[in-house]
Amino acid sequence: MKSKTILFFVFLIYASFYSQTKEIDTGEIISSRDMHISLVRLIATPEKYHNKIIEVVGYLNLEFEGDAIYLHQEDYEKAILKNAFWVEFSNDINKKGLMKYNKKYVIIRGRFNMNENGHMGLFGGEIQNITRLDSWH
Repeated sequence: MKSKTILFFVFLIYASFYSQTKEIDTGEIISSRDMHISLVRLIATPEKYHNKIIEVVGYLNLEFEGDAIYLHQEDYEKAILKNAFWVEFSNDINKKGLMKYNKKYVIIRGRFNMNENGHMGLFGGEIQNITRLDSWH
């Protein structure tokens, strides 16, 4: 009985160590299937996606000190900012053409940063260096 208990604790220690080291990564999600996630998952488990390239679909609002992607249009209208993520576009995105996406559902791709929270720290995180912006129909 004692050897089974010892083996059990050794297994727990090994499993704990393995799960911690397994999460160390290069900051990229390789698979395009893994890259596309819901905003709900991002809100619920931001630490899982920190510093990773992600794609999300949501309602985009572009305005002074309020550039963000929201879970739903109603979240924007009701100012539920924790259901939104600040957005920053890369230099590759045509800044002049951005307004055609304003107040519409879009898909964006960028690097998620859970430690930055946009203007006055009001948002759930930031999606930075956005390299993809397309309409979502």
